[in-house]
Order: sequence, then C-alpha cells, then structure tokens
Amino acid sequence: MAELISREGNKVEFKVTVPAAEVNRAYEQVWAGLARDVRVPGFRPGKAPRKVLEGRVGKGYVEQEVRDRLLQVHYPQGARDLKLNLVDATIDPADVVSGQAFDFTVKGETYPAVTLGDWKAAQMTATSPEITDEVLGRTLADLQERNATFESVDRAIEATDQVTIEEQGEEGGTYPVYLDVAEAHVREALLGKHKGDTVEITVPAHQHGDHEHAEHTVTVIVQDVKTKQLQELDDAFAASLNFDSLDRLRTDLQAELERRAQQEGDTARREEFINHLVEGMTVEIPRALLDTRRESMMAEIKDDLSRQGVQWGEYESFMQEQGKLDEFMADLAKNAETRVRRDLALEQLAEDLKVQVSDAEFNQTMNALAQANNMTAQQLRTQLGPNGLNNYYASLLREKGLQAAIAGLTAPAQADAEAAQSDEAQADAPEAEAAQAEETQAEGESQNAE
Repeated sequence: MAELISREGNKVEFKVTVPAAEVNRAYEQVWAGLARDVRVPGFRPGKAPRKVLEGRVGKGYVEQEVRDRLLQVHYPQGARDLKLNLVDATIDPADVVSGQAFDFTVKGETYPAVTLGDWKAAQMTATSPEITDEVLGRTLADLQERNATFESVDRAIEATDQVTIEEQGEEGGTYPVYLDVAEAHVREALLGKHKGDTVEITVPAHQHGDHEHAEHTVTVIVQDVKTKQLQELDDAFAASLNFDSLDRLRTDLQAELERRAQQEGDTARREEFINHLVEGMTVEIPRALLDTRRESMMAEIKDDLSRQGVQWGEYESFMQEQGKLDEFMADLAKNAETRVRRDLALEQLAEDLKVQVSDAEFNQTMNALAQANNMTAQQLRTQLGPNGLNNYYASLLREKGLQAAIAGLTAPAQADAEAAQSDEAQADAPEAEAAQAEETQAEGESQNAE
C-alpha cells in the first residue's frame, strides 16, 4: 500500500507498506534459492538447515536479499499506484523482519508539468521506399557480387581484380586487396602491374584512431592476381543460396525488401510524429533533470570506452589536444536535452491517452529481456535495481502510448484511402459497363453476319 506524505512542486515523498504475508513469501523464495545454490559439505542439496546456510553466506545476507526483492517489486508499484513519474529517488528502507510488515519511504523528484499541442492534427508525410524492379535487380546484383569467386590469371592487374600482396618491412604481412573497394592510392599504384612486380605505394597523411600518420611509402610484392567470376542468375545460383529456384529467390527477396521498406517507413513516421509532438509541447525543464541525463550519458560513454580498453582520462586528453573537447561536451549537453524533451513529451502523451502497462505485460517483457541476455528474471531485476526497474516501466509506457497515438492517426488515413479507391472504382463502373455493352453488341452483330 502506497501513501503520499508530501508534495511540493516537483519534490515528492511517499511511504509504502508491504504486508507481512508478502514479506514471508520473499523470505521463502530467498531460502529456497540458497538451498538450491549453496553446497554444504555433509548435506545433500536442499537438505542443509537454515542456520547452516546462514553461516555459509554470512549474517544479514538473507535480510538484504529479502529487502532487495521487496524494493524491486513494491517501489515501482508504489510509484505507479500514486501515478508518480519519478526522475530519480532516494529510498529509505526500515529493517525487514520475518512475520512483520515492511515499510520504506521514498523521496524523489517528479517530471515537470508538460502541455502538449494539438498532436491529433499531425500530418505524417513520410512514406516507405518503393520496391521497384530496378531495386530488386540491384539487390540480386549485390548478391552476385557477395558470392563471386576468384580465379588466378596471368595478365596485368585490372580494376575488379583481387590482388594478393606481401608488404615488406618488420610489420609487413601477406593479405588480399580487392581493387574495386580499395582506397584510390592503393588502386592507382597496383593497376597495370603483374605478378612478381615490386610496387611502391605512397600512403597520404591521415588520422587513424588516436594517432596522426604522416605521408609515407609502403613497398609490396605482388604475389597473385585473381579475376572476379560472377555466377549466372539462374536456378543453380539460387540453389547455392538454399532456394528452390530463381523465381523463389526473387519472390522471397521481394517480400523481404518490402518488409524492410515498411519498417523503414514506420520508423520515419514515428520520428516525424515525435518531432511534431516535441515541437508543440510547453514545458520548463529543471536544470537538475538535464544534468542528471547528461551524467547518465557520460557514464555510458565511459563504460563503452572501458570495454574497448580506453580510459576516459586518455580520451579526454586526446580531445583536448585536438581542440575538440568543448565541442564534444556541447554536443553531449544538446543530446541530453533532446532525449529529455522526447521522454517528457511521450510520457505526457501516455498520460493523456490513459495508457497502462499491466503487471502481466511488464513481467512478460522482463522475462523476454532476461532470456535475451541469458539471465533469469530475478538476476535482471537485481542488476537494474529499483530505479532501473522504474525507468524500464516508464520506457514501456512511452512506447505503448506512442503506438496507440500513431495507430489512431493512421487508421483514419487508411480509411480515407480505401474510400477514395472505392469512389474511383464506382466512378469507373459506368464506363466499364458501357464498354462491356458495346463489346456484347459487337459480338452479336458478328454472329448475325455469319
């Protein structure tokens, strides 16, 4: 049960009380997990006494696990019950005791008030790309290119050849070069050369990663020259791609291209609608909200760099040396504001449409997300934490509201298009009937003449 304690502007405080029965259920789940996962010498799996298990995992571990489970479920639920969209929050939990109700208080900041414009008047003009015979033909040609074979030849190097070169020097090596996609300085140096030739390739000054490379020369020896062989567009080619025939390949490829085109059109219309929604809204965004989002995005950037083996301090120093740090930080602030505005607009849209995400829907998406990441649902809940779960729920709400709004806008447009087609067909009907009558009369006259 959630109870609002105070609300002043965007500042809010509320209390949640979890019944003793649910506290006991959480205890049973934690003990069951420990019995399953913790191995105790001298006891069969699942048979170790709770006191022994507690000794293995440490005093207080069970209470902490129970508390975390209860917060993961009841903090987001309490915010939903009170219809509070929280930017972030601080949770102050009481002690958790088996057989007793569990209380916790939450202090946080809600999103600012948002007023949307007349989004129902939005005209979405973005369309899906047309899949013409030319597009299908280009796609088939790309398939031919990707499945091409190469055969060695004894002649001068030509523009579409694959050339195997051995780079000289300590850092050299042997590797193939595909001339039709090679850089201009490589292509120009190799064209017209033969197998066995030594070639000097002048590499212009360029930047690679964090390093500037001055112009330099690379010496290579041509080891082999191969010409590209394209397969014929026939049933054999289709069979090499696991299709029954060329006609089946064309049919399936056409369907896939149309699916992607529809998806591209849907994405373009979504962006068009969101831009219309954001441009038409009125809101005063607190600086703290923008700062929070910017810091969150910066944390993501640092994590990405760390996974690539780059520390933020090194990257920051590099950008400072290049004179690009101020531009980077300005872009980060701008992107943070863009994301905040989009989220605010979409959350207000969901509220205006009275959209709800049921517990069943939420749990279903959580299970699917956990499975996609090779985790259990409980592991995912633990990883996200109470605030992360609340944010995830908000993202589902935004998406559901967006889909409902776009469906409401496109349905009348489709109805109008179908009505227009029907009117056009009715308008053409008299002409078709007249043509049919003339044809019937002509057939009759022909039979009489015979």
